[in-house]
Amino acid sequence: MTEIQIELDSDNLSKNIGLVKYVDFTSTETFIFEGGGSINGFTLRYETYGRLNDKKNNAILICHAISGDHHCAGKYTVEDRKPGWWDNMVGPGKAIDTNLFFVICSNCLGGCQGSTGPSSVDPGTGKPYRLDFPSLTIRDIVRAQNLLIEYLNLNELYCVVGGSMGGMQVLQWAIDYPDKVKRILPLASAARQSAQAIAFNEVGRCSIVQDPGWKEGNYSLGEGPSVGLSVARMMAHITYLSDKGMEIKFGRNRRKDTKGHHLTKIEFEVEGYLRYQGQAFINRFDANTYLYFSKAIDRFDLHGEAGKLEDILSKVQARALIIGFTSDWLYTPRQNREIVTALLRCGKNATYAEVDMDLGHDSFLIDAPELYNFVRSFLND
Repeated sequence: MTEIQIELDSDNLSKNIGLVKYVDFTSTETFIFEGGGSINGFTLRYETYGRLNDKKNNAILICHAISGDHHCAGKYTVEDRKPGWWDNMVGPGKAIDTNLFFVICSNCLGGCQGSTGPSSVDPGTGKPYRLDFPSLTIRDIVRAQNLLIEYLNLNELYCVVGGSMGGMQVLQWAIDYPDKVKRILPLASAARQSAQAIAFNEVGRCSIVQDPGWKEGNYSLGEGPSVGLSVARMMAHITYLSDKGMEIKFGRNRRKDTKGHHLTKIEFEVEGYLRYQGQAFINRFDANTYLYFSKAIDRFDLHGEAGKLEDILSKVQARALIIGFTSDWLYTPRQNREIVTALLRCGKNATYAEVDMDLGHDSFLIDAPELYNFVRSFLND
């Protein structure tokens, strides 16, 4: 096992990370995409937490899901209402313990939160790339992350962790950089999209491109297909939940102020929740990035042309823990177990853990002591 230098701060074991800052990494080299096309350099926005030890062998890379970004933990100001999207998982004394590990999280290539993507300015034209941004794959995202890791002068990663689309990046890391990755921990993920998952993504994309505000992708900053993007988010968010979880949280509860025959007025609490999610999303996300990311997810397929997952996963050298969730119907427990089975057939060191939760696909983001125990044990043993 790789040795870890442990530097504990007993007074900070139960505290949050606190205030954090993001940093921009810029590559000036031409980046050639897997599907063709190139860009003249790019920027990745990222954050780090904890300290790198002297041996530089305690670094953990966290990969975000489709709607995530680099802001994984902590807050930017004391007044911030919400911390980073995985603040419950990452921090001093938490499952991913920043007293032990140096944690890195970057906004993916193609993103819209500081990293180069469709809304970024093409230095060659002085105008946003928009749909001139090259076709994007999960492998492209991982290759860009690797350039960041090289910039940070890291020869190895103790672990790569991520859920959903982040889990796909984790698997791609283990395949493309087997000598660099010591452990992998994909959660609520899959080796490829199911037809149903692709179908849901297509409905979301159609809602965006059929919105008159999309303008063939040529909308101005601050404008765009807000209705279409909101509907796409609402549709996707339904797939992140579960029937039982929604029933527990909302049931058929109605708003008190709903009277009369109003077809468009919010009547049920679940309607209000979905509309809130849609509105919050359009305030922070770019519609073209959503198109690029969702297509990258749909195209991800580790089965290859021959349909044999083992052929691709045979390259993996990392020790693996794959975690599925009982109520996840987007990336089912069966799909997660499939990855473990293929790894074991290749003679790899792989373990599967299944967490019994009612909250669906998004369970990996929720406060869950059982999940924390699995993650902590895998990282710290």
